[in-house]
Amino acid sequence: MARIFLFDVDNTLLNSGGAGSRGMNLAFHDLFGIDNGFEGVEFSGRTDSAIFRNGLLLHHIPDGDFPALLARFRTSYLRHLAHTLPETRGQVLPGVPVLLRSLSETPGVRLGLATGNFRRGAMMKLEHYGIRPFFRTGGFGEDSELRSEVVARAIRRLGGRPGGRNPVYVLGDTPIDVEAAKANGAVAVAVTTGTASADELVSAGADAVFPDLGDVASVLGVLLS
Repeated sequence: MARIFLFDVDNTLLNSGGAGSRGMNLAFHDLFGIDNGFEGVEFSGRTDSAIFRNGLLLHHIPDGDFPALLARFRTSYLRHLAHTLPETRGQVLPGVPVLLRSLSETPGVRLGLATGNFRRGAMMKLEHYGIRPFFRTGGFGEDSELRSEVVARAIRRLGGRPGGRNPVYVLGDTPIDVEAAKANGAVAVAVTTGTASADELVSAGADAVFPDLGDVASVLGVLLS
């Protein structure tokens, strides 16, 4: 029986050095002429769609034609991201390449993403940091504003079913990642490489918490037990 492993991107697999938020602010300015349009908007754990809607609400911009606005924003954001990625200093987080290689070489394992990033944005980040080949599909920020639905889409795209027979593991760094995993009957494995503490992740329902993915043997012990 196949095991499905779904990874968050930002602060779980990599830290882009702020390239994403910078690109989003530039895109918001393109559309509405507002500098630092997402200042005060919480990014951590949220989907890009939800972040954009919250930016509109913050500045009292009507969102009646939200899908069209979102499409324009995404196009502008991806254009800026192509420049902000090489302009900022980020990194792949500890243990990630070794862990992904080990999992990809394990029979019966399917790797995917469960990220709030727009699909193309996620792939651009992974490509820039050299880990794109491990991932083909998953759940993404344009799928839904709700993280739980992003995870559900990812499970289906990897050939499983939420709450179904295939064991599903979701790896992320926020309580929202944990809650989305549990809402889909998945095992929640969390890391404290974001802003959430171990206690916050445990309180959200995490089944296992690590400082990062650097202790690959211990992480694999949980994932493949």
